[in-house]
Amino acid sequence: MSRAISRDPDRLVLFTDAVVAIAVTLLVLPLVDVVPETVRGHGASSEVITEHKAQIYSFLLSFVVIIRLWLVHHRTFEHIRGYTRALMLWNAGWVLAIVVLPFTTEMVASYSAHDRFTIGFYIGNVLAAAVCQTLITVIAYRTAGVASEDDPPTAAAVRGGLSTVLLLIVALAVGVAFPQVSYWGLLLLVLEPLVSRGWRFVGL
Repeated sequence: MSRAISRDPDRLVLFTDAVVAIAVTLLVLPLVDVVPETVRGHGASSEVITEHKAQIYSFLLSFVVIIRLWLVHHRTFEHIRGYTRALMLWNAGWVLAIVVLPFTTEMVASYSAHDRFTIGFYIGNVLAAAVCQTLITVIAYRTAGVASEDDPPTAAAVRGGLSTVLLLIVALAVGVAFPQVSYWGLLLLVLEPLVSRGWRFVGL
């Protein structure tokens, strides 16, 4: 296991927050482009909304996803006062997953809501971010010198991460096996508190 560096990870957090801000901004750019497209096509102003529902849906979906991922990441780093090379690498993986989300979001907007590959690609993207986040939490929980001495990560945070990963795996499997379910499988995440309680029965 790599040695912990007892240094406040503020630079790491600030860099990550900046990436999240850029990713959220990129999400809205395709919506900005539909306005001149509608004008050039001599469409009514209302068509900016009515004729681009897929783009608006994908934007709102990914906005909620990114903000949820960021809030969990932010809460985790509230309990971290040092870092290891492994933590930095998994954080880089998390950042990569966030950066890719505007791309997968554009695919959601461009293809049918029941396109099997797009569903798998998008939910897989979210799953990758959740896996990286969970591993960051586990490292902080188990590695001496990483967690805050006064307010370390809890076992409940680890269980929450594992539950999110498990539910996303189920959502991915269901979405690919039954494309008609589309992205509604992501609603399984509301079961995270219930699944987290279940981990206690296996000793976590």
